[in-house]
Amino acid sequence: MTTQTATADTLLARYAADIAFVAEEQPATTLADFVNQMEIAADHLAGAGIQGASDLDAAAAALGAANSNLTDDGKRAWLISGAARFLANTTDMVDEYRLML
Repeated sequence: MTTQTATADTLLARYAADIAFVAEEQPATTLADFVNQMEIAADHLAGAGIQGASDLDAAAAALGAANSNLTDDGKRAWLISGAARFLANTTDMVDEYRLML
């Protein structure tokens, strides 16, 4: 079995549309915009009482740190991997949010 290493680009491609839906914006095309939309989406999901909304805040913090001027590729990869774990339930949270609308 092959496992794919998460990158900022793969996370953006996988989750941008769902996050944008909750944030009520167009899908992000940059990591900085994605981080901002995750923070907005976390607030909206929390306001709707959806469990796990705080995971988006944690993912946003990790990706924001990874997007900063890090020169340590190992630390950057570790932060992105952590963000991927926090984003793992995003689709389920967004599906729940859609059902509430």
